[in-house]
Amino acid sequence: MSTITDVAREAGVSVATVSRALRGLDRVSPHTRERVFKVAERLDYVASPTATSLASGRTQVVGVVAPFLTRWFFATVVSAIEKTLRQHGHHVLLFDLEDESYDRRLPLKQNMLWKRVDGVITLNLPMTAEELELVDRLGLPLVAIGTPVADRPNVRIDDAQAMRDATEHLVSLGHERIAYVGAVPSNVAHIQTPQARLDAFREVMHSHGLAEHKQWILGSDWSADSAAADTRILLRAPERPTAVAAASDEMAIGVMAAARAEGLRVPEDLSVIGIDDHALSNVLGLSTVRQDVTAQGRLAAEILLRQLGISAGEDAGTHVVVPTELVVRASTAPPA
Repeated sequence: MSTITDVAREAGVSVATVSRALRGLDRVSPHTRERVFKVAERLDYVASPTATSLASGRTQVVGVVAPFLTRWFFATVVSAIEKTLRQHGHHVLLFDLEDESYDRRLPLKQNMLWKRVDGVITLNLPMTAEELELVDRLGLPLVAIGTPVADRPNVRIDDAQAMRDATEHLVSLGHERIAYVGAVPSNVAHIQTPQARLDAFREVMHSHGLAEHKQWILGSDWSADSAAADTRILLRAPERPTAVAAASDEMAIGVMAAARAEGLRVPEDLSVIGIDDHALSNVLGLSTVRQDVTAQGRLAAEILLRQLGISAGEDAGTHVVVPTELVVRASTAPPA
């Protein structure tokens, strides 16, 4: 690992100048400070977290890292995190790792975190070994929402149970021909949640002896538009399902739009259920399995604040499973 002497040699300045530049002290010109930062980053030099904290204090900022921010879940949970942190003088710095393609994401790098945040909250984001090594090297506490990160606190729902409840509801109404929307490629950045929900759907179908039609397992980028386009093709086929279980409410809303576009009535011709309890679900009469997204954001922020030595809320532990609830509305009914 590089030392402060290595940085000073490469930058052509003294060790004292490197120390002042990296600690944000004065008596260092902007040009020199920039040169030192670039060299330190190139050499992967990181000052002792303890020494850095003593010199400059905490940033009172928490990095929130997401594979993308364009879905309702992510926007809602970030809002809850920010409101909780704000009560204790901290704020959010967002890192949206969305790439041009849905099945890829950008990496988390040192220049995003170093001396910019006191801790990290990840949102449904599996971390690579390199990213975990970086977080450890910087001495940053980390809390994961959704997809767990090894040996770190975690706040989540039971994704499998949520989909079991949704599918069992359709089966209890008498549906046997049930389609699924929400399958994703195995290399998608947040694969765990989609895979857990698809596995649970298949488990329930199998337990009731119901046939799984491969052409009725629809891929999606977890958006309403994509789900609507895929479902319209499905509903035009000679044989169609009587019900659709969608892995999120946004996709379920797309399914309802597709049914309407194809001249089908919901729920008379097609029952639809999702997971989330999206802000529009009640208005649209969508049956769903509700998850408390706000509670997940609040709990994760409180756990991180406690790791920073700041008392926040009641201590619920470091591995929290937030309960879900089946909410039956007008979009599901027995098959005609």
